[in-house]
Amino acid sequence: MQFECRDLTFTYPGAERPVLENLSFSMAAPGFNAVFGPSGVGKTSFARLLAGNGNAGSAHFVYEGISTILYSYNQERLPGWSGTGSHLDKVCPPGKEGLKEELIRIFKVESLLKSRFSQLSMGQQNRMNLIRYLIQDFDMLILDESLANVDEALRETIILTVKELFPDKLFLYISHNLTEVARFCREILILGSLDSLVVRGRDYCQGYGPDKDGLDRTMLEIMNAV
Repeated sequence: MQFECRDLTFTYPGAERPVLENLSFSMAAPGFNAVFGPSGVGKTSFARLLAGNGNAGSAHFVYEGISTILYSYNQERLPGWSGTGSHLDKVCPPGKEGLKEELIRIFKVESLLKSRFSQLSMGQQNRMNLIRYLIQDFDMLILDESLANVDEALRETIILTVKELFPDKLFLYISHNLTEVARFCREILILGSLDSLVVRGRDYCQGYGPDKDGLDRTMLEIMNAV
């Protein structure tokens, strides 16, 4: 189970220069991996191409053991008029009810189930939306700033829980949080470097112990690559 990107170049219509140029790399699955880089280097463009939202990238990706790719993103909207709990019930596949209830508890959204999506804060919306994706059937899930506006402690709990509950899935986590990416991701694709590099992260899981020196080395390697 893996995917490979081969010589991907992408230019927005009307732009003079490509946002992605000759991008090639591969990642093994399963695992919690990341795409990292400064704003404007094409992280979201790459994620959308990978998810099939653009013809320019379809011929450049090779998948092995991956058939269903889902893409979640920051501030994605659910129907603003519907109760969030009713919406989750409606989209929950048969047999996934127990997983849905567990995620609701861990994501701390029990008190929000009778609220309309439009009444929630941005962080609450993102948590509710991520649950909607996690209860679906997928091989790869792209999280494009999907935990933005969620406080740091809860974000860590969610990431560690996702890694524990879905050990056989491939996740691609897009975030501006250097420490978080270095801590929890196994392979980190660095966009914006002269050569697109894949750096090995610390890949912390539930019950991890502090390793400040190792974390500092990983963060330095990432920053040197940007």
